[in-house]
Amino acid sequence: MEEYKLTESEEKFAELIWQNEPMGSGDLVKLSEKEMSWKKSTTYTVLKKLCDKNIFQNENAVVSSILTKDEYYAKQSIDFVEDTFGGSLPKFLTAFIGGKKLSKHQAEELKKLIDQHKEV
Repeated sequence: MEEYKLTESEEKFAELIWQNEPMGSGDLVKLSEKEMSWKKSTTYTVLKKLCDKNIFQNENAVVSSILTKDEYYAKQSIDFVEDTFGGSLPKFLTAFIGGKKLSKHQAEELKKLIDQHKEV
């Protein structure tokens, strides 16, 4: 499985790209300087790392995502459940709920999600 964990600064940089893509790499350099006080070399170094992780691509000086923001965060959630709860969604939900009561609406939403994703 590919490694998608990002440092805090890489994640902030990724957010800039997701919010503004597709964008020219020169515009990304300017935006990174403005938002993160990064130099051109830092921007290109971090962009290369994220391209090597197959999260973004820089084709013909246009930066765009390979992995959408939602896909990235979904993978982070899956990895968290795998690493922390041995992949057990029921164990995760038990820990997440932590003895709190679900509202009727929340319980209905969970039941609907389970029914939609249940193996037949």
